Amino acid sequence: MRRFELGTPPLLSRSPLNRAEELRKDTEALRAGWSTAHILQVDQRGRLRVDDSGLVYVPATDVAAEPALDAVFLGIDGGRHLWAQRVGVLAGELGDLRTTGDRLSEVELSILTSALAILNWHARSSFSALDGAATTPTSAGWSRISTSNGHEEFPRTDPAVICLVHDGADRILLARAPTWPERRFSVLAGFVEAGESLETCVLREIKEEVGIAVTDITYLGSQPWPFPRSVMIGFSAVADPDVPLQFLDGEIAEAHWFSRDEVRDALELGDWSSDSDTRLLLPGSISIARGMLEAWAAAES
Repeated sequence: MRRFELGTPPLLSRSPLNRAEELRKDTEALRAGWSTAHILQVDQRGRLRVDDSGLVYVPATDVAAEPALDAVFLGIDGGRHLWAQRVGVLAGELGDLRTTGDRLSEVELSILTSALAILNWHARSSFSALDGAATTPTSAGWSRISTSNGHEEFPRTDPAVICLVHDGADRILLARAPTWPERRFSVLAGFVEAGESLETCVLREIKEEVGIAVTDITYLGSQPWPFPRSVMIGFSAVADPDVPLQFLDGEIAEAHWFSRDEVRDALELGDWSSDSDTRLLLPGSISIARGMLEAWAAAES
């Protein structure tokens, strides 16, 4: 059995943005940078303005005279401070990470991924987990303070495993969730439970979802996944294709073993947006799943 590795880091894991964490509590530095800062505005559905050159920003001074309480400092790019802000309505050409990700540079992807993750956390953290009191943003949006007792809460990231299951030779197991259109398949994934290691989560999730046991669990890589605020940790594992599949937890509508040639053909067709009537359509480039599939397809059995 030949092992395989990701050929390149996942698209959303290439994070060249300078986050400048040391400035988050430096009120004077943030105020001084506000005059030339840009803001990336995101609506309630995770959409933002885009054009042929990429992300469209708003001058910070068009929003407020000084750093706005509801804006989050993302870092510095080209000597300019960058912020993100959730807004109700946006006009113009709109896109989201899934539809525009392949048009953006690595820096822009890092900016957008960070913006979505932190804004999604704020949207669900208006009240303290301790006593239900209202919270207010602090540290340029990188924490929230309880108005009742001063308790500080920090952004939460939910870990999830994503695992490419193969037979150690020339077949791979792919599945479709009940909410996905027919013919759209991907590798298996699930959230890590409390007190659980990543490897144990791989074992449990695959057993729950398709009813089979796996071995040779191998780490491949990771990427942020701001839907709403997760990190995907990628693995490969080996299973016996002769063991009957059982969909035990209701999260899988169907799953099948596909050959390496079938996966290669599907990758050539593009992604889920393809209008091909082929049996198999695969995820797009912003997902770590795509990189895992490409790496496996390129390997020799």
